[in-house]
Amino acid sequence: MPFPDGMNIASKASKARSAVRTKADSFGNPRSEPEIFMRNSRASNRSRLSTRQRLGGAAVAAGVAFLAGAAPAAQPQQPAKLSYGTNWLAEAEHGGFYQAIADGTYAKYSLDVTIVQGGPNSNGRLLMSSGKIDCFMGSDMINAMDAVVQGLPTITVAGMFQKDPQVLISHPGEGLDTFESLKSARVIYVARSSLGSFYQWLESRWGFSPDNVAPYNFNAAPFLADKKSIQQGYATSEPFAIEKLGGFKPNVFLFADYGFDTASTTIECRRDFVEQHADVVQRFVDATAIGWYHYLYGDNKAANELIKRDNPEMTDEQIAYSIAKLKEYGIVDSGDALTHGIGAMSDERMKSFYDQMAKGGVLPQGLDYKKAYTLQFVNKGVGLDLRPK
Repeated sequence: MPFPDGMNIASKASKARSAVRTKADSFGNPRSEPEIFMRNSRASNRSRLSTRQRLGGAAVAAGVAFLAGAAPAAQPQQPAKLSYGTNWLAEAEHGGFYQAIADGTYAKYSLDVTIVQGGPNSNGRLLMSSGKIDCFMGSDMINAMDAVVQGLPTITVAGMFQKDPQVLISHPGEGLDTFESLKSARVIYVARSSLGSFYQWLESRWGFSPDNVAPYNFNAAPFLADKKSIQQGYATSEPFAIEKLGGFKPNVFLFADYGFDTASTTIECRRDFVEQHADVVQRFVDATAIGWYHYLYGDNKAANELIKRDNPEMTDEQIAYSIAKLKEYGIVDSGDALTHGIGAMSDERMKSFYDQMAKGGVLPQGLDYKKAYTLQFVNKGVGLDLRPK
């Protein structure tokens, strides 16, 4: 499950899920998972996935044809290279990116994209800031805005998720069946890194207290053992694991339904890269949006094979569950995306989210938060014709 993705809500602890793993021989592999691990944590040695490598392998071998999508206005003779670091190990929540490799959309847009798989022990924002990757998958806008505070040279160019999949989870029938009641749980299992991000929002807006917080370490056992406890999670992952391990369907409360209105699963890039390669960034944003339409509504088998190849512990059952929840909750294709296309962002939502975070003390008052993002590359309606009628 994800955590705030920056290297610097550092005192607030940076999010384990936001780390992006680089080459294994340079930076090492993530730790193996605890006994009951809520997300697949062991990275494959094949953590770098490039358009040419995979297109020549899994996609072509599977006979996957290029799917329909608007072509870019102009294409250079040689594909432009771009490296994109994800914020966790390969999973359905990254499906649109893998889809754009598998079905040739990136290649069609004359892009040679390398996906650099994330993991719990690496820091994608640091890798991006140091030039080891070009762009990074931010989990939400907290750390993107905090990067402005820290003077980091990064900028968010698209928000692929309209809703953050962050949730709180409770046992049914234990007096914890509404969002308002959750603050009275005997124990609230929250990662330490989250105390400096969304938990401050829970305190300021919903009256939660730090007094009953206990550490969440990606392990469901403490939650399963105490019916009066709640835990954080990801709508597309932890509930599935709890159902499998605990034999019951938990209550799931999506933060986005209660005012946590951040853009999520963002494309965040170095400012110099955006300034010097605006056309490449535009093509990457457009092709990724098309990849998401294809992944959600088309044939995603080849993309799922690539996900499982990068993350061998990922299962078809988990992927199917995650895709179903992405659709059920409108994580990707809802809100502004319905009229402006997947990846849409708006000044209004950014202001709303910043105001909440500033009020809750997560971000400083008076911050020029607009420096954290640009609308230059989104809201162009790319791929809207691919949504099922």
